[in-house]
Amino acid sequence: MNARKKTYILKLYVAGNTPNSMRALNTLREILESEFKGVYALKVIDVLKNPQLAEEDKILATPTLAKILPPPVRRIIGDLSDREKVLIGLDLLYDELSDQEMFYSSDK
Repeated sequence: MNARKKTYILKLYVAGNTPNSMRALNTLREILESEFKGVYALKVIDVLKNPQLAEEDKILATPTLAKILPPPVRRIIGDLSDREKVLIGLDLLYDELSDQEMFYSSDK
């Protein structure tokens, strides 16, 4: 009865300790701890300290969250304050969306 577990590899690009960066990090950690406990790896990259990593990954704005695995790669720019948008944008809310679509499609 063990559901197959995916591991999520995420990178959060921030520019120092700005309020937006801290908000994005805190929001993301809350989402990951409540929804993905034990099945994620998060790397926080400060583009001020590691500009070459931002350049290599073509990061043009911060904060930017990138889901590296599982494919496809997805990115969200902003402070991640809209939890549902984060989950949908990262392809993490797929099952819930399917359930909602079924619910709404039968409701006319």
